Amino acid sequence: MEKLVIIGSGPAGLTAAVYAARANLNPLLIAGNLPGGLLTQTSEVENFPGFPEGINGFELMMNMQTQAEKFGARIEIATVSKVELSDGGTQQITLDSGEVIAAQALIVATGASPRWLGLESEERLKNCGVSACATCDGAFFTDQKVVVAGGGDSAMEEALFLTKFASQVTVVHRRNELRASKIMAERAMNHPKIDFVWNAQITEIMGEDEVSGVKVKDNASGEEKIIPCQGVFVALGHSPSTELFKGQLEMTDHGFIKLQHNTSLTNLAGVFAAGDCADERYRQAITAAGSGCRAAIDAERYLG
Repeated sequence: MEKLVIIGSGPAGLTAAVYAARANLNPLLIAGNLPGGLLTQTSEVENFPGFPEGINGFELMMNMQTQAEKFGARIEIATVSKVELSDGGTQQITLDSGEVIAAQALIVATGASPRWLGLESEERLKNCGVSACATCDGAFFTDQKVVVAGGGDSAMEEALFLTKFASQVTVVHRRNELRASKIMAERAMNHPKIDFVWNAQITEIMGEDEVSGVKVKDNASGEEKIIPCQGVFVALGHSPSTELFKGQLEMTDHGFIKLQHNTSLTNLAGVFAAGDCADERYRQAITAAGSGCRAAIDAERYLG
């Protein structure tokens, strides 16, 4: 029987592991299929306190993992396929391998996953020119034209990063103004390689075996046109990775885990949540880390 299991290895999960390990809880962290979480796919993190010159996202997460392991946290590279949760009892976690782990307490820090356009052509051309990670795939599009779908901070970050490689970056946004923060919007709109198609949406990604362009529909006139490109980067934000817990943990209408009274407590005693899976408002690395600290402290007090 484990004292504490943490599911998720992003800023929330690893911070929880640091605090829990220092409290002698000997936590077991299940890292999932992307150890370090989505932040490992971010090239430069400029707004995490303590790094005035910025830090590579992968490096930041590996530092967190090293720190957690230094204090005794155990990291297992595995994916959870099923959970059986109880109110104040034993929490059962089943891994893809079939192994069942029992725990006295559980911290859910599963984060969020990319939101896609939902097109058949998008699914067919994933990894053949369609991507949700410019940091991962941007270098494949050196001196080529690419399209970014979205209008938030993540879309502007993707677009700006892609200018390091692409000859032209076209941002397609369904509204007539960006949702991104002012500083990110200004950086993108002032960049000579980035142009914008406003009030429009991508209706099809063109190409058989690789991307050759996108079909874009004007939301006002209904007029369609094709934008030639070799890559499409979907940057529509993320959905909480909480499917495993549906029907067991209380959630918002958008699938985020509900927390009790400004704590990390869920509706089940002994089950706690932290990070983007329970954060419908902020979804930042630093707020995720802070909530991981909170979850570990709450779990320690529960176990005590």
